[in-house]
Amino acid sequence: MKINSSEISALIKKQIEGFEHKVESDDVGTVVTIGDGVALVYGLDKAMLGELVLFPNDIYGMVMNLEEENVGCVLLGNDTEIKEGDMVKRTHQVVEVPVGDEMLGRVVNALGQPLDGLGDIKTTKRRPVERIAPGVMYRKSVDTPLQTGIKAIDAMIPIGRGQRELIIGDRQTGKTAIAIDTIINQKGKNVICVYVAIGQKNSTVASIVDKLKKSGAMDYSVVVSATASELAPLLYIAPYSGMAIAEEWLEQGKDVLIIFDDLSKHAVAYRTLSLLLKRPSGREAYPGDVFYLHSRLLERACKLDPKYGGGSITALPIIETQAGDISAYIPTNVISITDGQIFLITDLFNAGQRPAVDSGLSVSRVGGAAQTKAMKQVASSLKIELASYRELLAFSQFGSDLDDDTKRVLAHGAVLMEVLKQDQYDTYSLDREIIELYTAKNRYLENIAIKDIKPNLNRLYENIKSSHPELIETILLEKKLSEETEKQLSSYIEDYFKVIKEF
Repeated sequence: MKINSSEISALIKKQIEGFEHKVESDDVGTVVTIGDGVALVYGLDKAMLGELVLFPNDIYGMVMNLEEENVGCVLLGNDTEIKEGDMVKRTHQVVEVPVGDEMLGRVVNALGQPLDGLGDIKTTKRRPVERIAPGVMYRKSVDTPLQTGIKAIDAMIPIGRGQRELIIGDRQTGKTAIAIDTIINQKGKNVICVYVAIGQKNSTVASIVDKLKKSGAMDYSVVVSATASELAPLLYIAPYSGMAIAEEWLEQGKDVLIIFDDLSKHAVAYRTLSLLLKRPSGREAYPGDVFYLHSRLLERACKLDPKYGGGSITALPIIETQAGDISAYIPTNVISITDGQIFLITDLFNAGQRPAVDSGLSVSRVGGAAQTKAMKQVASSLKIELASYRELLAFSQFGSDLDDDTKRVLAHGAVLMEVLKQDQYDTYSLDREIIELYTAKNRYLENIAIKDIKPNLNRLYENIKSSHPELIETILLEKKLSEETEKQLSSYIEDYFKVIKEF
């Protein structure tokens, strides 16, 4: 039998054409380039967006770019031991974090691994970090207050459970202080807290955890930490991991408070990844989908309808501005996603007005619906009175002769500003806020020196608390000031200030 070389050649060609090396192209790839925590991988034809892939030395990566010729992966570990030509394998899983009550009291990284040296977290459940937010039909309007324990916020910019309220301001204006005080104030209120630190210093996170432990707040809190020294992909994943941890309790019908500190650094981390993955940059060098980055995160915060469990996630994202510019790209993005903002001003902070809340630019678009009736009664005119005070204060600096009405407005405004001052970590109960604001609103403090206002308010509250505890109980129970309650309260306040005058 004679062998024809042309027949053999045709046969081999046919077999090569029909050969599909499924395992090699679908589940395994090869590193083409590596650097700056980003790898381009040839192969992995069936990889999913957001899928975990395994590099050599048990280093994981996450798929972020699906292109025609290759797959762009960001590494969740050190890239120094990975080289071109290394094999990459699919895991058929998206990035997940452990969830459940076992997470309470723990400090974890962006992947849910413990950082606090207290041993492994023995959870039985895991959740994908990315998830589609609940639809409109699953939600319910906000109707329950989330008390921050800060008079200025609870009175003028109230927050409801299920709301997204932005905390915005320059560096060192007390943004984190408001967030931590709010966590501390949830003690005994059946609210679980998740604090996500993005791009903070290790020492800052350690001091926050220490403060939460000392105040007993770690018993109902989880800290997710992706510090400035960590890789950009971990900073990118951290807020989604925190939200996934919170959603486990949401679906159990519980109320959760989540703080993102801060999303400016999150956007910068995402910009870093995007530019390294060669995605086109746009305004301020951010990629075009940076709005979607935060909207898909914050839309997951909501209040569920009782038919679907009735739980809630209240989100307090923090954004850092440069020289008070709230018209920059990221601030305007997040303002348009959230239900209001608490705007903190450097000038007020430096002048000793702390918290340095600007009542003019700060707003809560839904919290008023959740505000207690008693708080509405004592705080309804507060914003207008402060606006009048600020306006007249600006004019009074140019003129020496002021009429009596202007002097009264300025004096009352100065008293209100003093009443709204509050020390860090010193949160107030609802009854105390109402009594102090009622005293200020009804001008019982007009004849008292500014420096004596705070000590007198402290003594007044302690006096009512010890001598008339039934009044405190009535305020907390009814959550409104009835005619009878108001009459009693004004009587006790008048008696107190009569005694003060005699001395």
